[in-house]
Amino acid sequence: MSRKSRIAVPDPGDTWVPRPKRRETPLGLLRHAATFLGSCTLGGVLLAGIVLPAAGAMGLGAKSGAESFENIPDDFKTPPLTQATQIFDAKGGLIAKVYERDRTVLTAEQMSPLVRKAQVDIEDARFYEHGAVDLKGVLRAITKNAESGAAVQGASTLTQQYVKNVNVEKAGDDLDAVREAQRKTLGRKIQELRYAIKLEEDLSKEQILTNYLNITFYGHQAYGIQAASQRYFSKDAKDLTVPEAATLAGLVQNPTQYDPKLHPVAAQKRRDTVIDKMVENKHLTADQAKEAKAAPLGLRYREPQNGCITAQAGMGFFCDYVRHIVRQDPVFGKSSAERKQLWNTGGLNIYTTLDPDKQAAAQNAVSTKVFVTDPVSAAMTMVEPGSGKILAMAQTRPYGLAKEKNETIINYNVDLAMGGGLGFQPGSNFKPVVAAAALEAGLPPTQRYDAPNRLEWPTVSTCHGTWKNLKKGTKEGSVPNESAREVGPYELKEAMALSVNTYFVQMEQEIGLCAVEQMAGKLGINGKASGDAFEESPSLGLGTQEVSPLTMANAYATFAARGTHCAPLAITRITMVDGKDVQVPAPHCESVMSEHTADVINSVLLGVTEKGTAKNLGLDDGRQIAAKTGTSDEKKSAWFTGYTGNLVGSVWLGSPGTKVPMRNITIGGEHQDEVFGATGPGPIWQKAMSDAVRTVPDQQFTTTYIPDPPKRDGNCATASTPPTGPTCTGTPNPGRTRGTDKGRSSPSDPPPGDDQ
Repeated sequence: MSRKSRIAVPDPGDTWVPRPKRRETPLGLLRHAATFLGSCTLGGVLLAGIVLPAAGAMGLGAKSGAESFENIPDDFKTPPLTQATQIFDAKGGLIAKVYERDRTVLTAEQMSPLVRKAQVDIEDARFYEHGAVDLKGVLRAITKNAESGAAVQGASTLTQQYVKNVNVEKAGDDLDAVREAQRKTLGRKIQELRYAIKLEEDLSKEQILTNYLNITFYGHQAYGIQAASQRYFSKDAKDLTVPEAATLAGLVQNPTQYDPKLHPVAAQKRRDTVIDKMVENKHLTADQAKEAKAAPLGLRYREPQNGCITAQAGMGFFCDYVRHIVRQDPVFGKSSAERKQLWNTGGLNIYTTLDPDKQAAAQNAVSTKVFVTDPVSAAMTMVEPGSGKILAMAQTRPYGLAKEKNETIINYNVDLAMGGGLGFQPGSNFKPVVAAAALEAGLPPTQRYDAPNRLEWPTVSTCHGTWKNLKKGTKEGSVPNESAREVGPYELKEAMALSVNTYFVQMEQEIGLCAVEQMAGKLGINGKASGDAFEESPSLGLGTQEVSPLTMANAYATFAARGTHCAPLAITRITMVDGKDVQVPAPHCESVMSEHTADVINSVLLGVTEKGTAKNLGLDDGRQIAAKTGTSDEKKSAWFTGYTGNLVGSVWLGSPGTKVPMRNITIGGEHQDEVFGATGPGPIWQKAMSDAVRTVPDQQFTTTYIPDPPKRDGNCATASTPPTGPTCTGTPNPGRTRGTDKGRSSPSDPPPGDDQ
């Protein structure tokens, strides 16, 4: 008997249907599979006609096939599908949608019945009648392929196609693994068959179809029917019409060939084929089909919007900061691999602390006061005292990769480990840290030092020994004040208002550098923005070591909260798509200094805004503020950090890369001879905070009484009024008022070479 005579080829007009209420059992399917794969004759036909057109190249016999079949695990489970993660602001607005694969998993009820019927009709019309293997489909495919002499028709069921998609999903972005999952080999087909049989045992047909519609690829980065519905028609899957459902169902076979955006004619022809199948399977009437075919494709295509780069209102950097938290915080997984998997798998709804109104205020200020084409840039962070909530994170340069557009993905507001750069010298912004350390060490608020105009760096004790000045007698071996007429003695209140360098160096000498480092750590300044430890040198107290705006805003928030330091908080809640909560980092607040110390700092910094370097930078509504200016070596960075009782803002201005000295420079369309903390970042802070507090209650911080320092020489006045006589020590230049810091060299800002 010939091979051909052994196979009963069905009549093309055969209308066989399965017996009522009978379905192939797993055991029966295994028996069929074993029969097919175990029979050299029929197995050869199957492989030649369906699975492997080039069957002879395989060299696989029935024995190896059976062994592969037995070795496949019987606990096949669908992996968690990669889905899109959504990040929301504090008011529920969408910041960005990020994903490895754009997918939103739906239930059967969330899908249009039309698309479910259309997919079955075009892919596997007998899906509800057969088991994991469609025996009738196999025989039909054999006949068609034998007649054509090529593999023109396959016999994979929808369940088997689903299994293949699962294997591709598991492969992720590993191209070799994807190719392996798609290989048309005997071993691969056996594996798919085994998994399909297991699925048919464990899941209902409706569940399998739902999973299939959630996992399959529809082109243009759209995975699953919901993403496809949004991509091509800008609507949810439950709202699809007949022609829309048919278009998407037809895409699955070949998303490139039938791409409705790039190949509309082919897509419409394929759509009409699907509609014909729906009529054939009695899911549409002839009239419904005629109406559907007459409709245009009706695309309302949306380009894929993926990642923090799509965030609006300058929120991209905060979005990236959130990503770093999820990828680094142990609460999201014990290992980096676990945390990466959580982020990549997606399906998270991340609710954050970012206040859209304050973000808009900060972004508007840094964008209007500093142009994106300027040689320098600005960054600002706003923090809520007493909670650590990050309310705004803005910078002049947009989030992106286009250098020709001055875009960057470096977040200037944060440390290197969280997506930032190496930080910037804060200058005098660091001096309140020294003052807080001194007060905690027992020095009084009226502490007085002679504070000469220039002082040789003194020997200072450190946490690990002693720092000694090895350059005595040289310019580098000493530290000057801003003006030649700026000579002590000074007390703390006046020294802070005028930002007297030598005063704070003498304060460091008395309390020791270790006390300053420890106070910095308590305030959340745990070293340089690069992650390196502070260098133990007395210039630390003058702000020579690089930090970030978030770090400084968070430190000053401790003063406003009367000594309670709260770790920066960006995430308030995370839920999965099924509504289950994911554990998030818990708020962490602790008292790190006495309330008295904080109150003294508040009082001293209030003096900076009333009589010192920031006196011209009040808010529009006149509410109480405290602040400190700062300018670094050679005017390469300028800072302004200030606060009300319930909002802190820290602004940095400078050049992150080339370290441009800000002299004779145009910023935001305005020319400046020299930039200081009060003239550069100060106005940015003033504009942003004035807008940000419009809807915020006027909450004052707690202050304490500090007596004015005594008059110093004959006719010399206290710090509250300008000196009047020629014999006064530290008389300012004629015609100038101390502490205005407005368009001139200010006592708060050092000359070239000073680190303040």
